[in-house]
Amino acid sequence: MGMIAGFNFTKISAERSDLIKGKVDINNNVSIKNVEETDLSLGKQKQKALKFTFEFTSKYEPSFGAIILEGDILFLDDPKAVKDIMASWQKDKKIPKEIMLGLLNTVLAKCNVQALILSQEINMPPPIPMPNVSAQAQEKAEKKEYIG
Repeated sequence: MGMIAGFNFTKISAERSDLIKGKVDINNNVSIKNVEETDLSLGKQKQKALKFTFEFTSKYEPSFGAIILEGDILFLDDPKAVKDIMASWQKDKKIPKEIMLGLLNTVLAKCNVQALILSQEINMPPPIPMPNVSAQAQEKAEKKEYIG
């Protein structure tokens, strides 16, 4: 089974085109744009690896702004698996489900944090739901006694 060996941002963009008034819809999307074979040097050895190029977007509608993050993920696997993944990508732009899941979870984990920071920098609502404390939850927390 392969493993992710590297993660790298190549583009970080955040823009706000207008002051936000009223209801805002935030559409988040992540996609794999390209896959290519590459050689990775591990000491004196070279190993075949895959470089997955991704794009993460948070679009604020109607036309308030956007956050766009692009980058690469380096993925190590045995030569046969690398060849099979490349063949599948070249044939119909598909990646095996179990590998795609790991890639998308890695992209989301890194990009959600970065997008959250960027949204604060340009005074936009966070692109992911933030945890809230309700009055009822606060009352319940205050009623609990600590027993050590």
